[in-house]
Amino acid sequence: MVSPGKPSPRSAVKPLSDEQVAKLSRAHHLVNPMHNHPTGPRLDNVAEINAQNPKATQRLLDACAWVVRSRCKPKAWGLENVPEEGVFITACTHVTLFDVFIPMAAMFYQGRRPRYMAKAEMASWPIIGKWFQLVGMQPVPRRKGEALAIENESIRILTSGRPLTIWPEGTLTRDPKKWPMSLKPGMAYIALEACRKLGHEIPIFPAATWGAASINHWWPWPRKNVVMGYGAAIDYSDLLADMDSWGSTPPKEAVTELTRRVRVRLEEIEAEIRGEEPPAEGYWDYRTMKRVPRD
Repeated sequence: MVSPGKPSPRSAVKPLSDEQVAKLSRAHHLVNPMHNHPTGPRLDNVAEINAQNPKATQRLLDACAWVVRSRCKPKAWGLENVPEEGVFITACTHVTLFDVFIPMAAMFYQGRRPRYMAKAEMASWPIIGKWFQLVGMQPVPRRKGEALAIENESIRILTSGRPLTIWPEGTLTRDPKKWPMSLKPGMAYIALEACRKLGHEIPIFPAATWGAASINHWWPWPRKNVVMGYGAAIDYSDLLADMDSWGSTPPKEAVTELTRRVRVRLEEIEAEIRGEEPPAEGYWDYRTMKRVPRD
């Protein structure tokens, strides 16, 4: 299935300036996420590491870190929010294919091994596709009729005790100015249903990455700034207050509201990184391919 619309070109946005990074460094403790334990000493989740092809994972991690460091200047804040144990969900922005690796590698360097959702085509890529499968990729077939199976597998991952990383836009943002666009409801459904099965709220951490949109992948030098903000967990305990009385699925209203809260937080974090206000006329809606007013 071909996604409608095309991502806007690099010329649509300006590179993240050194001045803006300096401003962010005064508000947050910026670290290089492409090194082991970037926020300081912490306990690795040894059980997760040993259960997920540790040698292959380390090789992929080192390769990703080398590529990222050679093509940009990565920084991050908020990685201390990553729990040392227990399940959680990371909901990430999806501006470019390149910056997908920033939150993935950062989680690994923090001693966790989340499973992550990625388009099924990546599993067939030469060499790297095999690595992706070895280190926990959950292939997502982008065809109609597959959504329920994908959601059920994601819920199983969480209820089995593993964290999960999701790019809830479902594809690269189609916003011409590369802001987060409308999110698919599957992420919220997965979170709410997994909470019901586990009997408690699963932390959802918003992670926005910005700066890679202006990188020329054929000639990336001079290296551009890329910053990820890993926000505090989103509170949605009110949406779980009556989960014991839900029917066969979480209420549509709860799914819609949780989806909205995640999109708002992603937009807020990206706005802080960029040092800009998002478009006043609204956010980009993937279904209609135009801006719609914010709720």
